[in-house]
Amino acid sequence: MPVVRSSEAVVHEVHGARFVSYAAPHTGSKELCAWRVEIPAGATAPAHTVSREEVFHLLDGELLITLDGRTERAVAGDAVVVNPGTTLGIENPAGRTAVSWVTTSTGLEAELADGTRLAPPWAN
Repeated sequence: MPVVRSSEAVVHEVHGARFVSYAAPHTGSKELCAWRVEIPAGATAPAHTVSREEVFHLLDGELLITLDGRTERAVAGDAVVVNPGTTLGIENPAGRTAVSWVTTSTGLEAELADGTRLAPPWAN
C-alpha cells in the first residue's frame, strides 16, 4: 500500500502560494492528483482556465472564489467544484493563511489570461 509521508511531500511555491503535493504520478498515482495549497492573507492568484475538473475542500480560513466571473465566499468546510473550461480566480481577503485540499485528474493544465499555458508539476 503506497503511503506518502508528509516528510516526502513535494513543495512548490508559485504566485505566492505554497502547493504541497501528495498524490501524483511521481508518488505512484495513475489517475488522480491531490495536494494541499496554502494561500497567504491578502494573496490573489491570477485568473486561469483549467483543462480538467478540480475540487477544492477548504480546511481552514476563507477564500473568494470566482468562477467565470461569478464570485462566492468559501469558508472552512466548504467544497468548490471547478468544471473543465472554467476560468478560476482565487483571493484570500482574510487576515490569515487559508488552507485547501485539492483533487483533480492527472494531466491538469491551466491557461492564464495572456495565453500562457502551465502544466503544474503537482498535477502531472
